[in-house]
Amino acid sequence: MSQCEQKQYQLFGKGEPVVLLYGLMGSARNFQYLIDFLQKDYQVIVPIFPFYTSGISVSIHTLTDFVHTVIAELGLSKVHLVGNSMGGHIALLYTLSHPELVASLVLSGSSGLYENSIGDTFPRRKDYAYIREKTAATFYDPAVADKHLVDEIYALVNSRKVLQILALAKSTIRNNLQHELSRIQVPVCLIWGKQDLVTPPQVAEQFLSGLPNAALHWIDQCGHVPMLERPDIFNEILGRFLQERAIHNLEPKQQRFLANL
Repeated sequence: MSQCEQKQYQLFGKGEPVVLLYGLMGSARNFQYLIDFLQKDYQVIVPIFPFYTSGISVSIHTLTDFVHTVIAELGLSKVHLVGNSMGGHIALLYTLSHPELVASLVLSGSSGLYENSIGDTFPRRKDYAYIREKTAATFYDPAVADKHLVDEIYALVNSRKVLQILALAKSTIRNNLQHELSRIQVPVCLIWGKQDLVTPPQVAEQFLSGLPNAALHWIDQCGHVPMLERPDIFNEILGRFLQERAIHNLEPKQQRFLANL
């Protein structure tokens, strides 16, 4: 992998392109189990967002443009976009801007309608126990918020990057897509934790009612990051959705052949 690639994206496997987009406080680590699952049959691309670049104003729109830069550089078309939290929001904006390049959408705990945000500040950000508690609240099982994850977030919110994080969070909240959802015609798979406290279940139901071609799948005993907390169930739902898209894109003669196997 080249130095440029290391900065802009991670690349795994071969096949149809699947682009994984993580959230504001997330990282490629959130997709570790999903990457292992997908790379056997798909080309997996994880853009590494320039969230905290000095001197650059980062917004939900500049990150969407960044995703397009990665997709264009790789020469991809008809990509499957998988977005968690703010990554789902970016996936929605990308589909609205470049519908011809998107084959399908998978949204999990997506922002874009409503979320319990981090607000305008990080109270008690020097308090490690407080940060651990807030991180654990992202999951149904607090044990998923292991020390490595808490350390990452604690270091982040206590760095000079915190002002950029807050600016990006405000940019996300201001960009409500309720009246844009009807324009998205591609198949959409909604995979939602029933105990998501950040984007609660009613948010998933609003997405379902607003998107013309969507299906909703619940994962019980699961919070805001299902691909990390309940990877086996998440991977099963996603894998089935992607297989259905592949069959749908075959010629009718090929579809009949598979149906008769």
